[in-house]
Amino acid sequence: MNRIFILTGEPSGDKLASKVISKLQINNPNIEYACVGGTHLNSLGIKSIFDLKEITYIGFTSVLLNIFKIKKKINITVEEVIKFNPDILFSVDSPDFTLRVAKKVKKLNNKINTVHYVAPQVWVWREDRVKKFKKFLDHILLLFDFEKKYFDKENIPNTFVGHPLLEEETKSKIDLSNIIQNDKKIISLFCGSRLSEVNLLLPILIEFINLMNTKFDNFCFVFHATNENKNLIDEKINNTNLKNVEVISDESIKKQILKNSTFAVSKSGTVSLEICNAKVPSIIIYKMNFLNFLIVKMLVKIKFANIINIINNKEIIPELIQNECNAKEIYNSVVYFLKNPELMKKQIRNFEKTLTKIRSKSSSSDEAATVLTKFLIN
Repeated sequence: MNRIFILTGEPSGDKLASKVISKLQINNPNIEYACVGGTHLNSLGIKSIFDLKEITYIGFTSVLLNIFKIKKKINITVEEVIKFNPDILFSVDSPDFTLRVAKKVKKLNNKINTVHYVAPQVWVWREDRVKKFKKFLDHILLLFDFEKKYFDKENIPNTFVGHPLLEEETKSKIDLSNIIQNDKKIISLFCGSRLSEVNLLLPILIEFINLMNTKFDNFCFVFHATNENKNLIDEKINNTNLKNVEVISDESIKKQILKNSTFAVSKSGTVSLEICNAKVPSIIIYKMNFLNFLIVKMLVKIKFANIINIINNKEIIPELIQNECNAKEIYNSVVYFLKNPELMKKQIRNFEKTLTKIRSKSSSSDEAATVLTKFLIN
């Protein structure tokens, strides 16, 4: 029986990995799995060797403060991978954790094939990292076609698979009447999957909702939460007097809510692609502690935080970063769009053009599963 060890470092990676593995399970039912993952992989019957929360950190200072915990988890994970002795170590995103594990595993057992999904963003900073990957990665699966040149240059085998979040899914109608009143328009809110992101952005978004409620009475605000952070968001909302707020973690309901949304306010990250794919106009917000921000400013070589803006080298989707990420600026931006429907239509047209460039010709998770299958056959 073939074996695959799946290695993720945060909920978004867990979600991406599960899309690929669900395709593998259909065509290859006899594969045995182990993982470091979350609720999405667990729903496929694959239990994690420890809770994903234990390794989900954000920002340089958080990593530094937790460096010994992270090192311990890396070593434990390496031991478990070697013990499991898989045909493939399938690592997904979170390079600070997953690639450190892959590097150690490859040193200890060169026969384990290492396939990494979601290339580290070398086009943002530290392009020289690519040379190091060559020593311990057998294949890289790329979400964006423009990334190929960086890995081709170092002769690292790679495949452009596109982004799974852009896949067309079976449309299933869900009755939202018990969640959203018919006379209310929906504004979807995304404050991140990591605890540190939620702690920073949630209070700002609650203040934004309060500002909206002073001027409008026809909106319902829905927080799209992960299973891991739903209780935290619920608790914070319950401590307010807000009556027009819902917190949803069920994936199918979240998709339906998003498709029915008038607007979205989202933290920077891959979730913005889901919003664009649902044809919902939006703005991007992000904030980090001052020291992290200074470090990032010194290191990154791009002007924008959002992938749609990066590809176009201009602001298609407004970004409110750091000092601009406050309730008043968010309120002003959202209201400006709501009062100018043509602007919302223009934004949708612009990002739809961009999405055609980063979609794979077939299903991206199918293509990723095909690469893994080839390694199993060989």
